[in-house]
Amino acid sequence: SQENFEKADKSKMLSLDVGEYYPVLGKSNTQIAAAARSMHKAQGFGDAGTRGSQMEYLQLLKGEMPADKENLFAGINTTWSRIEGGAPIGKILSEVEASFQFTNPGASVPQLMEALTLIEALPDGFWKKMKQQEIKEVIQACLGLYLEAAAGESSATSGEAVELNIEAINRSRIPVRLQSVSILPAGLDTTLSLALDYNEGQKLFKTVTLPLDMEMTSPYWLKDPWEEGRYTVADQRLRGLPETPKAFRVQFDLMVAGRPFTLQKEVVYKYEDPVKGEVFQPFEITPPVFVETAEPVYVFGHDEPQTVEVVVKSGKANVSGTLELCHSAGWSVKPASIDFELNLKGEEKTLRFQLSPPRQQDENFIVPLAKVEGQGYSRKLTRIDYNHIPVQTILRDASAKVARVELEKAGNDIGYIMGLGDEIPASLEQIGYHVSLLKEGDITLENLQRFDAVILGVRAYNGLERARFFQPALFEYVKKGGTLIVQYNKNFGLTLPMEDLAPYPLKISRDRVTVENAPVRFLKPEHPILNWPNKITESDFDGWIQERGLYFPNEWAEQFEPILSSNDPGEPPRDGGLLVARYGEGYYIYTGYSWFRELPAGVPGAFRLFANMISIGKKPRP
Repeated sequence: SQENFEKADKSKMLSLDVGEYYPVLGKSNTQIAAAARSMHKAQGFGDAGTRGSQMEYLQLLKGEMPADKENLFAGINTTWSRIEGGAPIGKILSEVEASFQFTNPGASVPQLMEALTLIEALPDGFWKKMKQQEIKEVIQACLGLYLEAAAGESSATSGEAVELNIEAINRSRIPVRLQSVSILPAGLDTTLSLALDYNEGQKLFKTVTLPLDMEMTSPYWLKDPWEEGRYTVADQRLRGLPETPKAFRVQFDLMVAGRPFTLQKEVVYKYEDPVKGEVFQPFEITPPVFVETAEPVYVFGHDEPQTVEVVVKSGKANVSGTLELCHSAGWSVKPASIDFELNLKGEEKTLRFQLSPPRQQDENFIVPLAKVEGQGYSRKLTRIDYNHIPVQTILRDASAKVARVELEKAGNDIGYIMGLGDEIPASLEQIGYHVSLLKEGDITLENLQRFDAVILGVRAYNGLERARFFQPALFEYVKKGGTLIVQYNKNFGLTLPMEDLAPYPLKISRDRVTVENAPVRFLKPEHPILNWPNKITESDFDGWIQERGLYFPNEWAEQFEPILSSNDPGEPPRDGGLLVARYGEGYYIYTGYSWFRELPAGVPGAFRLFANMISIGKKPRP
């Protein structure tokens, strides 16, 4: 408790006031931390923060306690004197800090340029590289020096011509000359020797042809196939960088206060948005054509062919070629290839193939391959665009998973009540079920009785505000012979009391199994749900992704039969992942296994067991 902590011995603790206020910023540390946490938009981590003193304590585990318990870095030299040849640099920068004029920052530029010259003379190393970049940024800020290289389009392919608008403006009284600009890596140099007079911009317009070997834009850690839990990064110099450095850039060679000064700026795309105004986003190098299947996974529960739609999109104007759908042995595709022609940049066409599966169970991949001017392209383009982050472009392998599942099923019509969103309905339709998405107004006994099974989507009882009103109709449906499958819910934020979740007492916990290949044990091996219409074996739990399941119940009434058990290493058995109970003439099933991950991923065993869950009410009784 807080009271006991106040009484605790803090002799081996450092105290830090994390609520310190910065007058220059008008904010405290805690406000800045709250703003940073609130940037986790997708996670719902918004934080209002606090104002005022807030003490935090750090316990010493190893080493000697600093003499000053209020200074974590006491006794550690963080000055320039710890670097050989750094003392003169530190002296200059101390003078700059002492005499800095907030209304005339340019007055510090001559001394900063002197310090830069000394830094550049240091032996190569980590500190030189980092401090060289940092002091250049400070000098640029003190000059009010704005440098820009903007393309007229958001992307181009290697070998294409790109128009650049280059701008430079000096908003200080310090003399600055723009000696030359160089466009990299094309090697286009222009000698200028232009005076950048106070607050008078200089603009240049250049057309450059991108080299044929320009690397395409994509995160470096996604360039090569990765291993489980680890990315493959061939160039070790890139490790740890938040973004891939852009090769397409402009180098500005200047004279500042009589000293040479060089800066490089990445080429960006700039446009005017009617709401946001001036908008910048990274300029992208793309292939001439992108390909992508309409679905990431195709599951076959029968021998009949499926239509595979492939979208072909141009990365430049006037692209033509042929499209093939590459496949493994046992699968067949018609036609063998399709010609395409795209006249406009960004134009799309949808081409269709018929894909037939093998007769036996199989998991494999298909790859759309566009052939243009003798080159093959099989990448899909994904853009991540949110207001709180820069636009991210990802080029990924366009392969799609295909799975032939040896599957039997009883019943065909499914009523699906969507929770907070999942892709299970589309997955069930791929194996032949007819799925009707039900709105809250559709959930009446009369309407439900036409379905062979009714399924509640992921976290339905966390999101459906009126669940307590339609719950009696669901129970009555089960009582009269229906099958109700309820997928996982969190044990907090429920829209109805937990005692009303099931027809018998059941308590959801935070128990989960996070290891995707954790062994699964059969608690009721003779139960129909493991035997009909598909015989479930241990192999049906191979190839699961990310986890086994989450938020398993840990208490339930005797009417429930636990079917499966699993656990993470070192954890006790988690038996509540699949609970089946008879209620009246029907079946109530509560399951925390991660069907919402496994079915969209095309895991055959998950389909087979899920089909058994749907079919359980159709099994003939002895």
